[in-house]
Amino acid sequence: MKVFLSILFLSISLSSNSQSIFGKWNSTNDDTGKVDSVIEIYEKDSKAYAKIIEIKNPERQRAVCDKCSGKNKNIPILGLEILTGLEKDNNEWSGGKILDPRNGKVYKCYIELVKPNKLKIRGYIGFSLLGKTKYWQRAE
Repeated sequence: MKVFLSILFLSISLSSNSQSIFGKWNSTNDDTGKVDSVIEIYEKDSKAYAKIIEIKNPERQRAVCDKCSGKNKNIPILGLEILTGLEKDNNEWSGGKILDPRNGKVYKCYIELVKPNKLKIRGYIGFSLLGKTKYWQRAE
């Protein structure tokens, strides 16, 4: 009976993790289609945030956000918080911002778990129709 309960608890905890936006996600480069970084989405004060926790290209390990402005200007991209202040609204998280370290621009955004291991990220200016959608795959 103990073994059964242990397996049941483990499967429930694994299932709930795969049904959450929280965790590690692979971000791909638009030009190459290859994973260029790993992003960790975490919860703080009932809001979602994310930071870059791994950069795949060894030559970019010490890169700084030279195109960013304000507090993010010239700080390391590794460890940079790129999603801030998203709040849960039914099936999506919205009301926050996303920073693109490639161009230093900050956009409004929302994210939605479209499959257990696939996350939709929509960054936009003004209306959500004027923006860009990316998909991240859950990292192993």
